[in-house]
Amino acid sequence: MVKKSGNWLFVVFAIAIASLNSLQARVNAELGFITGDGLLSAFLSIFSGFVILILVMIFSARARTALAMVPELLRTKRLAWWHLLGGASGAFYAVAQTTTGILLGVALFSVAIVSGQTLSSALADRYGIGPSGVHKLTPPRILGTALVLVAVIVSVGGQLNADFSVWVAFVPFIAGFMFGLQLAVNGRVRKETASVAASTFINFGVAAVLLFVLVAIKSLFEPLPESLPADLWLYTGGVLGSMFIAGSAFVVGRIGVLVLGVSVVAGQLMGATVIDILAPSPLHPLTLSTIAGVVLAIIAVAISSANWRRKIRQS
Repeated sequence: MVKKSGNWLFVVFAIAIASLNSLQARVNAELGFITGDGLLSAFLSIFSGFVILILVMIFSARARTALAMVPELLRTKRLAWWHLLGGASGAFYAVAQTTTGILLGVALFSVAIVSGQTLSSALADRYGIGPSGVHKLTPPRILGTALVLVAVIVSVGGQLNADFSVWVAFVPFIAGFMFGLQLAVNGRVRKETASVAASTFINFGVAAVLLFVLVAIKSLFEPLPESLPADLWLYTGGVLGSMFIAGSAFVVGRIGVLVLGVSVVAGQLMGATVIDILAPSPLHPLTLSTIAGVVLAIIAVAISSANWRRKIRQS
């Protein structure tokens, strides 16, 4: 554990990198909207990040050495096979962004993500899935988790007359739940390999392979788009995502999964609200109910963060 005087620095760092996640959500949503193919867009996003990580592995002997440790870590059971599947969550997260992000708007999408993410983060800490061990599920954590779910209901309530079913919000909710678990297992891989680059490479590699297979299967039944947009910024989602995953893997062992989760929530919502104000979704501009949901979610973040140092045993 870090010294108490330095804890807040890691929390601020987590909040800062979460703003990249909000920007990634908008970029991926725009790419999915323009191509009309959410699955292909998710693959293109993830693959752009994976290319960067391949270059890192080529030029970093330390990262390659850490990656080569993985078979031995699996053999000695310091890592379980499912610790390597965080990328599957990342793949679904990218699909959710490219298929529902433009419909919901970044702020509402983020609130739905937040609900699932906070719930799974609390469970990951309670059962010691993350690298920092088991953390007691205190009343503030339970209250904060419940309140963030209320925030989703409030946000969706203002869009009951929208052109899409409110059930669409459950797609990012599930993505958020898986995302919280992804933060935990990526942190475990980073802890055992002592390499942020290796854990991030594994995460994006799994996601890229999974999405490639799904795109290939889908192409057997319906044709791929004849052309892709020329704007290069639309393909930066994976780069932003790799920066976020690397940063979260670095910090999760220092502050725990739930504290990382709620810190990410704060950064996501702050960044997402600014994005929706400066560049509103073409389908859903920012509404008062969405803002109310964001405020409630931020309050939930503060409540969930209470007593986060009460770790009861080390994993």
